[in-house]
Amino acid sequence: MTTGESVDFFERQFRRQMREADFALNPFELLALPHIAGSVLDLGCGLGNLSLEAARRGCVVTAVDGSPTAVERLRAAAARERLPLDALQADLARFRIEQDYDTIVAIGLLMFFRMETAHALLREIEQRVRPGGRAIVNVLVQGTTYLGMFAPGDYYLFEANELEQAFAGWTTLLAQRDSFPAPQGTSKEFSTLIAQKPRVQEPAAK
Repeated sequence: MTTGESVDFFERQFRRQMREADFALNPFELLALPHIAGSVLDLGCGLGNLSLEAARRGCVVTAVDGSPTAVERLRAAAARERLPLDALQADLARFRIEQDYDTIVAIGLLMFFRMETAHALLREIEQRVRPGGRAIVNVLVQGTTYLGMFAPGDYYLFEANELEQAFAGWTTLLAQRDSFPAPQGTSKEFSTLIAQKPRVQEPAAK
């Protein structure tokens, strides 16, 4: 996750999940898993449940999060199972993707940044997916009324169709809207997009 109040929010959540041994994939991770292949970058990986499962299925995974609790847990689990997984702690608001990947995942991450930062990282994801590879992105959208996990002013609720517009020209494998009830009668409104980047066309034969 990000720095500051948002990291504190998720630190508390992750510690609770570890106490309760709650490591099940969430609904968005279950949607993503069949589409993950090859070299994988999991941005905002949390406790790493999706990263671990991808590595168990033969992917080579780089998992990044701002939570020290999450990264420590992930490193220990990967070492115990001898998985091809590298876990990094980083300030994701300043993180830069330095190489290309077959799959880049950002589930429940980009809305924790201001608009300019969210858009910049989204563009990096587009650029760093290899031709024929996949981007898996999940965000909160406008209409969300639960804001308790955000630092004031440090978040961005996407427009309903913004992900589809960002990946125009890619093949859409899944585009889904979900609404979940949240505390005190509020709600979380999600958009999830799984898209495949066009393959580089071979030169025409002379």
